[in-house]
Amino acid sequence: MLSILVCHSYFLRLDQKQIARAKPYPPLATLQVVSLLREAGHQVSFFDAMLAEGIEEYDRLLEADAPQLVLFYEDNFNFLSKMCLATMRRAACDMIGSARRAGARVIAAGPDVSDAPGPYLRAGADLALVGEGLSTLLELLPRFDAQLNVTNENLVRGLSGIASLSGGKVVKASGTKGLALAHDAGLAAWDLVDMNRYRSLWMKAHGYFSLNMAASRGCSFRCTWCSKPIWGNQYLQRSPLEVAAEMAHLKRTFNPDHIWFADDIFGFRVDWVSQFAAATRAADAQIPFNIQTRADLISERMALALRDAGCKEAWIGAESGSQKVLDAMNKGTTVSEILTARARLKSVGIRVGFFIQLGYIDEQLEDILATRDLLASAQPDEIGVSVSYPLPGTKFYDLVKAQMRAKTHWHESNDLEMMFHGTYTSDFYRAVRNLLHDQITWQTAAAGSLEHSREAHAIERRWQDLLTDELKYRSSGDISAATA
Repeated sequence: MLSILVCHSYFLRLDQKQIARAKPYPPLATLQVVSLLREAGHQVSFFDAMLAEGIEEYDRLLEADAPQLVLFYEDNFNFLSKMCLATMRRAACDMIGSARRAGARVIAAGPDVSDAPGPYLRAGADLALVGEGLSTLLELLPRFDAQLNVTNENLVRGLSGIASLSGGKVVKASGTKGLALAHDAGLAAWDLVDMNRYRSLWMKAHGYFSLNMAASRGCSFRCTWCSKPIWGNQYLQRSPLEVAAEMAHLKRTFNPDHIWFADDIFGFRVDWVSQFAAATRAADAQIPFNIQTRADLISERMALALRDAGCKEAWIGAESGSQKVLDAMNKGTTVSEILTARARLKSVGIRVGFFIQLGYIDEQLEDILATRDLLASAQPDEIGVSVSYPLPGTKFYDLVKAQMRAKTHWHESNDLEMMFHGTYTSDFYRAVRNLLHDQITWQTAAAGSLEHSREAHAIERRWQDLLTDELKYRSSGDISAATA
């Protein structure tokens, strides 16, 4: 059997916004692969970049373990991995170079690898897995095991979902087998996580300790901007009993105060959530948790079921207060549904966060103001604001790729940089983001004080100043066109 070092390249220290948030989670998908490989009999070690001080920690482990194979498997549940930040791509390529110098063969997998295998292959990776890659990986490893120096051509023969270099060009294997998704990725290798390191950071910053889980993989909806290089439009849900059993394991082994469910959509059906609630109660496994969901899934029954299961906070992809923009995104939800979902969750004591997206194609000033109005009406407890981010493989990317500038990925998660020719410049959207955040802070603060009233007036003045100057922020610079 092979000696394999499994790793990922998301270094928290390379993203200043996430350092400030101080909410790191272990790389869930990476840890699931570790378990899969151990079950297959391989000798597996693990490098967790999340809290590492730098690539030097990886280099030391590489030297000490001298693995035959290094597998870069990024955490597909981490939305920042899906964004493919430039700093993390650079770190991965540097780590691949170190692995090759150490004499190891290298396989790379992840959202950015699937979208753009070239940089990873040119950095020294032998192969790049396209999509989830677990089924393909399990077919590749016996070939490596039989002959470690086997050529890439022989490695990929008969397989699909693999990219490699040939004559300096990226080629994809043309085997007849389809890209099967693993039926179940299995329980993560939690025993290899330095929990004390994670716990210490969480406790120091927030006074509680949170861990991550996933009850499903993928999303069946088809929003135009949503990149799905790993699971496509499939939604693969684990059994509620299995998820409850994992929660019980985490509770008894690590005693977290909180769980973040990293699913794109948690629960989906009321009966699943109700069964999960019953299973966690029976196993004495309930832990307060946060989720992501959609407005159109929050019926009155769903809100009650989530409350009974232990949900304390639900994040909804509201995106915009403009129905025109929601329809252009193929979001499949209405402004009315967003308001109703917020009210239903609030009525059962569940906090609500809204994800807001600015700058989508043809979004105009009235659409931005409609989003401001939505937040004033719904009064979510928190918001996360971004600008539309074109990623390969999406309909949105195809619509704007002719306008794409030299910068194709954000450097860090706080860039908020427009990468196509939107209505306004990045500075305008940054100003709107700051105002929306301040609006939510003001809305959730205790009302009635003189300071609260002053803050309301200050926010309104800032809005008026921005609106007075908004023509200056038009990205075309053509004021006559903007006023036509």
